[in-house]
Amino acid sequence: MVLYIIGLGLHSEKDISVRGFELVMSSEYVFMEYYTSVLGINKDILEKFYNKTIELADREMIESDFEEKILEKAKNSIVSLLVVGDPLSATTHMDIYLRCIKSNVKVEVLNNASIMNSCGITGLSLYRFGETVTVPWYTKNWRPTSFYDKIVKNVNSDLHTLVLLDIKLKEISEENLLRGKKIYEPPRFMTINTAIEQLVECEEVNKKGILTEKTLCFGLARVGNYYQYKFI
Repeated sequence: MVLYIIGLGLHSEKDISVRGFELVMSSEYVFMEYYTSVLGINKDILEKFYNKTIELADREMIESDFEEKILEKAKNSIVSLLVVGDPLSATTHMDIYLRCIKSNVKVEVLNNASIMNSCGITGLSLYRFGETVTVPWYTKNWRPTSFYDKIVKNVNSDLHTLVLLDIKLKEISEENLLRGKKIYEPPRFMTINTAIEQLVECEEVNKKGILTEKTLCFGLARVGNYYQYKFI
């Protein structure tokens, strides 16, 4: 039997490949990874399009319960794990792939468009991008700047940087975590303005002279939804 890790693309239910659609239709179980990224539509629309029940796989299921809830099914059934964008853009999905191999479970990957290649909509050459970084959401007591060091390294090498913004899906606050309370916070999505504020703070702390009023930046949102493209 098999686990298919299928890229959904970036926006709608129709962004999946024809082969990916056929594999979902043939699957006995369909899961959708739901914490590294989100699709531009609700799960209900996907379920109607595939005529399949889809179970959301949150962080806890992927990191702690993957073997029990997904991998065991793939040993005897056809299972699809849907991933927003491209399946192997995140280390989380590579870990899933390697766990399948270690458990002797057949696994196949179907690629799709992701922000890693679709950022070319800016007109910047993909050949000139350095290491990709993620801006983590700052808390009162946790304000790292290590990601900024990688941006500095790219700039010094005359390379562009793709900066991904943090999201919080089904997270537990620091306070509730310390109290042992499993209370999930409402979903939060970092805005471009928040990311800029944190990058400015990094510059003020590190004083590398990288982020100035003359620094050219592009803000991308809802990439893949062609109705939303606006160039200012």
